[in-house]
Amino acid sequence: MLRSARTAALAFFSLSHVVLASLAAAGSATAQDQDQYDLLIAGARVLDGAGNPWFRADIGIRDGRIVAVGLLPGAKARRVIDAADRYVSPGFIDIHSHADDGNREIGGATIRTDSLHRKAAPNVVSQGVTTIVVNQDGRSPWPIAEQRALLESQGVGPNVMLLAGHGTIRGLVMEEDYRRPAAEAEVERMRAMVRQAMAEGAAGLSAGLEYTPGRWSETGEIVAMAAELVPYDGVYVSHQRAEGSDPMWYWPSQDPAGPPTLQDAVLETIEIGRRTGIRVVASHIKAKGAHFWGSSASAIQLIERARQEGVRVWADQYPYATSGTDGRTVLLPRWALRDPAAERPEDARPPGEMFRLALARDGAEERIRQDAAHEISRRGGADRIVVMDYPDASLVGKSLAEVAGAWGVGFVQAAIDLQLKGNPEVRGGGRLRGFSMSEADVENYAAQPWVATASDGGIAQAADGPVHPRFYGTFPRKIRHYALVAGALPLEAAVRSQTSLPARIMGLADRGIVREGAWADLVIFDLEALADRATVFEPHQHAAGIDHVLVAGEFVVENGEILYALPGRVLPSRRRGASQ
Repeated sequence: MLRSARTAALAFFSLSHVVLASLAAAGSATAQDQDQYDLLIAGARVLDGAGNPWFRADIGIRDGRIVAVGLLPGAKARRVIDAADRYVSPGFIDIHSHADDGNREIGGATIRTDSLHRKAAPNVVSQGVTTIVVNQDGRSPWPIAEQRALLESQGVGPNVMLLAGHGTIRGLVMEEDYRRPAAEAEVERMRAMVRQAMAEGAAGLSAGLEYTPGRWSETGEIVAMAAELVPYDGVYVSHQRAEGSDPMWYWPSQDPAGPPTLQDAVLETIEIGRRTGIRVVASHIKAKGAHFWGSSASAIQLIERARQEGVRVWADQYPYATSGTDGRTVLLPRWALRDPAAERPEDARPPGEMFRLALARDGAEERIRQDAAHEISRRGGADRIVVMDYPDASLVGKSLAEVAGAWGVGFVQAAIDLQLKGNPEVRGGGRLRGFSMSEADVENYAAQPWVATASDGGIAQAADGPVHPRFYGTFPRKIRHYALVAGALPLEAAVRSQTSLPARIMGLADRGIVREGAWADLVIFDLEALADRATVFEPHQHAAGIDHVLVAGEFVVENGEILYALPGRVLPSRRRGASQ
């Protein structure tokens, strides 16, 4: 189908050049009236990022910007790329990236490093990503000014936008006494720190309300801090308090019933947007847990209604049915694996030893079984939890249901036996991955015009060990699988979800769009070959079909080869001038 469409389009393109040449020559941006271009992308199928169907055009680039889009017969340039059988779109914008955050050490798996192979972000740009938004889930270095200065001095591959972390700020103000609501004076100190961060170049505030220390915050605290974004037209991005029927910290054997649900969390994000008037984003939105599948419909309804009322609320999503950065799903409760006597992690006794001790305590086994049953459901059910690594290699690739069947035990007992028979140094006895989301929910979210594509991934190299395939394949996968294969949304809508939509959310007026005057952040790709190749078992595989990626007109990927170039900039918000 693509080949026949290509033949027809080429014929139309040839005819169009003849018929429209006189109109193009009379235009205000013809090549004849302009100086030589630095780069001319000739005859491309242009997906402009705004959601429009593709159209044939040449693109002239000079000094890092797009200066001409249209039919440019006779145009001259220092370099010409014949893109007659290729698509061109704006560079993809990863609105939720962990390429840097407060948990990363300088020189580790972060862009703040002297390592060219990390600060160039090869697994990021190879997907077509030209801008990343970092410091997510409430975590950021402090102060923002130092992070920004370091990134600017060392250089980066893609453009970077910085958020201030609510959790970081809360921790600095409340120190170790954070398991409570903040006092009024503490909130005032937090607000002052938000103002400082915004003045230093942050584009907004991120929160991790399912994590420590953010989970003990109250909505009023978040509203007060988010209100400081108003003068800067900043954005609030939230890892919400729950992504399913309950938060990740919830264990039914020890926590009171009635924890926040996904719907409660979405309502809180909406309320923050309603009370402040700022743009708010529900991060990596999902419906997690086999017992919670189908609930995307109610979350979508809540957001749709709020948007109709004028609340500026969006969401982002990674297009996979499995969560967890490294696939280390643990089905047994943390309280049964933890060494309470250890003051430092390195002093802790092995989790396998602690688990045997826990099983021996009166009444503990019943509680463990209750919690494990809940976690099996929360992770997608026994048939969707896969053994990724285990001392008995014959189990690798099998589901928990298959392991239970082979051992002749129930699902909960299989989870217990995996620990008892496995590696005592590893929580759970081995490495598991849960496919905790339904494809129907993933497709339902992907189809929404207010859901931006995001990786929720960071910088990765093969030596780093297991990572989620989203680190390498997020953006091609959204196009290949969800647009072209599943048909959850049209091609042009998939491109919009990772270009002009995140640009709009982040206040970038001249990125995420193919038009004259915009920065030449572009990706040139072969639609027939475009595909994510990273898998849960072999995640360190770059995407296919990405020919060229440009950041401000400079190649970071050329002819499919990663160049390890560093043309990226730390971008300010629109308030501070998106032209920089």
